[in-house]
Amino acid sequence: MVRAVTSQTLTQAVAEHLRTLIHHGEVAPGDRLPAERELAEQLGVARISLREAIKILQRDGYVQVRRGAQGGTYVTELHEPLERWRTRMRTQAGEFDDIIDFRIALETDAARLAALRRDRSDLARLRTAINRLGQVDGRAAFRLTDAQFHGALARAARNLRLETAIESARGELFSPHDLLPFVDPVEESKRDHQEIYRAVRDGDADAAATAMREHIERTRHQLREIVFGPPP
Repeated sequence: MVRAVTSQTLTQAVAEHLRTLIHHGEVAPGDRLPAERELAEQLGVARISLREAIKILQRDGYVQVRRGAQGGTYVTELHEPLERWRTRMRTQAGEFDDIIDFRIALETDAARLAALRRDRSDLARLRTAINRLGQVDGRAAFRLTDAQFHGALARAARNLRLETAIESARGELFSPHDLLPFVDPVEESKRDHQEIYRAVRDGDADAAATAMREHIERTRHQLREIVFGPPP
């Protein structure tokens, strides 16, 4: 059945897009969103649709709107959406592992295709993301740089649908490393990214897929501890 496109579905899409940016770390706690007119132009939507999307994010605890000289829309510390996300992962049986399994399916195939289709500019973007990972000065910066690497790899696969699906799946996981007591996985992630990069650079599709699978399995264990607590 064909569903009619309404202003509400557009509003929800804008809210989901902004929520994904926050989950990826592209907009961090304490950051101010661009002014309404500027952000609406960037997203290519009417200001009324953006305004309604901001109301959704405000209701869900992602942003707060401040008045006065320092007014604007700011990302919160994300405590409320984080707890809601953790509760959902804990109570909806199997959803956590379903998302990780889906990521493995998508990103191992993307790594395989990237090894076959990458060009010099793709390799340069991957190297830049790896170098930035070694220079991060906080967990929010780590989250953003990690997303940049995975995004660059997805683009190198030369499949827009695959790239879009990866971005969506990664957004579902939240990855709130900067919000919880957690040992920074920076060095481990850098080693994983370097191994994936070498396989992609060398055109070794099987090695790239294997390295990506192992990387995301480590992410599964890290996030499981965040969601469910340390094993007994």
